Amino acid sequence: MTTVLPDHLPIQPFTRPARGTVTLPGSKSLTNRALLLAALCDRPVTLTGALFSEDTHLMAAALRKLGVTITAEESAHTLHVSDQANGFPAHSAPIDLFVGLAGTAARFLTALCAAAPGGSYRLDGVPQMRKRPMKPLIDALRTLGSDIRCTGVEGFFPIEIHARGLCGGPVSIDASESSQLLSALLMVAPHAAAPIEITLVGGVRWPFVAMTINQMAQFGFAQKLTRTGDTLAIPAGRYAPPATYAIEPDATASSYFTALPLAAGGTTHIANLLPPAHGLQGDSQFLNVLTRLGAEVAPFNGDVDITVQPGSVLRGVTQNFSEFSDTFLTLAALAPLLAGPTTITGIAHSRKQETDRVAGMVAELRKLGQDVHEHEDQDGLTITPNLAELRRRAATTSLEIETYGDHRFAMSFAILGCHDLHGDGRPWLSIRNPACCAKTFPHFFELLETLRKNSLAP
Repeated sequence: MTTVLPDHLPIQPFTRPARGTVTLPGSKSLTNRALLLAALCDRPVTLTGALFSEDTHLMAAALRKLGVTITAEESAHTLHVSDQANGFPAHSAPIDLFVGLAGTAARFLTALCAAAPGGSYRLDGVPQMRKRPMKPLIDALRTLGSDIRCTGVEGFFPIEIHARGLCGGPVSIDASESSQLLSALLMVAPHAAAPIEITLVGGVRWPFVAMTINQMAQFGFAQKLTRTGDTLAIPAGRYAPPATYAIEPDATASSYFTALPLAAGGTTHIANLLPPAHGLQGDSQFLNVLTRLGAEVAPFNGDVDITVQPGSVLRGVTQNFSEFSDTFLTLAALAPLLAGPTTITGIAHSRKQETDRVAGMVAELRKLGQDVHEHEDQDGLTITPNLAELRRRAATTSLEIETYGDHRFAMSFAILGCHDLHGDGRPWLSIRNPACCAKTFPHFFELLETLRKNSLAP
């Protein structure tokens, strides 16, 4: 059972170097993609290593409302998807689907419902979801024959879809604000009446698109998907999945525990984490950043050890995070502990995620007494550390981090709070609304506390 967290959670610093093994939850990105792909198949699929969190619950609940059977075994991290032929049953009234703040569920379900042979579907989320980019996907699906009506502000949730399938043909999409917009279109494209040719307008975070294409292949889409410059051609076809599909551990979530030795010293052993170039997830590139900071990164048999030796000088870096931006907060939160400035670029699109992550990070770091310059092009920030000022501000009172309801603020700054700032084990940093981590990592704080206790063992 998950521990009930208080509204304000003090972070207990590590008084001894970190040590222990971390078993990560499954990837949220891969779990929700796998759920969508399984729903598009014509035979049962068992998903192992699946993530059980708020985002994946919302995705599974929506698919169940669409008629797909999903049986969950949470203790075994397993989801069984079946009865796909019963999906999209005929209804006289629209089916209402709620996506909360889950961007993957919002984009993937919009594409799935538009590709359905018939029926009406109404999709909505929390107020913040109504601000997140949807227009490029909506416009692309309309070009392919979909009847999508924005019942609030044009280009945003809530929407109503009157499905009649996708006709295929040429279409363009601007996925610069979120690669999920393109991924959603790609995954349903094989079910169109004719091949689809997608022309990309603007940049896109290609690692996430490549992850989607590779996962489509793993689900048995054997037809040749080709890329010529900025154009992707997807032939019509069907998925032929394996009976069992294994989901990789979450590379984004790994960033917090791979960064822990930078705050506390010592070593963390991450089980089954695939290094860059060995897995589907681009966010494993964060391991390369740790090496540049001064940590020792040693992959072995699908596991990874991260070590920071006593007396090591950890230095600030300049890093473009455009291809793995969910991890930029991990580095930014630790910047006060680094020697020299840290410059982070390639993150303009993160202003339109769960919250404006750039503005939020600037505000929280300044609260900690750090010199933060927000770049005029809105694409990044430079952090000049001031550890003395951080100690001064934390000397008499605990500093509180506002999370903005964003799980990545909570987890990133929790790792900073593990640093023994005063040298006596006193908590000096607290996290507001730590329960927001339920979105992707419900057991984060329990795991962090387990590691702290392990470090104290003889």
